[in-house]
Amino acid sequence: MLYLIFLMFFLGSCAESEKKITSIKTKDDSLIFESDFSQPLDLDTWKIEMDSTPNSSVYTQNGKLVMDTEGGVTVWLDLELEGNYEISYSRKVVLDSGKNDRISDLNQFWAASDPTSKGMFTRSGQFESYDDMHLYYVGFGGNHNSTTRFRKYDQGEKPVLGEYLEGPYLLQANHDYQIKTICKDGKVSFLVDDVLFFEYKDPEPLTSGYFGFRSTWSRQEISDLTITRL
Repeated sequence: MLYLIFLMFFLGSCAESEKKITSIKTKDDSLIFESDFSQPLDLDTWKIEMDSTPNSSVYTQNGKLVMDTEGGVTVWLDLELEGNYEISYSRKVVLDSGKNDRISDLNQFWAASDPTSKGMFTRSGQFESYDDMHLYYVGFGGNHNSTTRFRKYDQGEKPVLGEYLEGPYLLQANHDYQIKTICKDGKVSFLVDDVLFFEYKDPEPLTSGYFGFRSTWSRQEISDLTITRL
């Protein structure tokens, strides 16, 4: 009888561990969150803000988060990050025969918070709707793949803190980019394939907030998201 009780407890614990593949981990103090996108998108974990266009969708397929949209979209992780951390993932802008395929806008928000009365996860997905927030933003290959920019949003002010206009810092079609974002001791860094694109020591750092994948009019695939504490 004791053996059966132990076996039932062990099997139940294993099942519970499997459920937490895409949830916050507690057994490893350095691991905050990870997802292999092998399951249907959990809308309790991910909040989608998408421009109301008929040919747009966000879903998981073959271990990838797919953003296939003809308008603006932000897919937020509903987990407030704070302190020192690193976000890493793989991302590809697909150019094939899809109706929304276009090489542009491998973008992201992070350390985002809402100082207004609107509240998080209430915006339309249109780019301008985020102007009144506090956040960091990188637009990699924006403006039809002619610019790569880093900005800090401060409730209406969004100065460009770094910009590239040349080929090595613009997008290539169907390339699996390894994206890494680091927030540590008031300094933010954004790396692509281990190449440092932007680094900024913020005199007034955003020390907590939300992370979101951002794009517009394109088809993009994201995989192997990991967020670790530094």
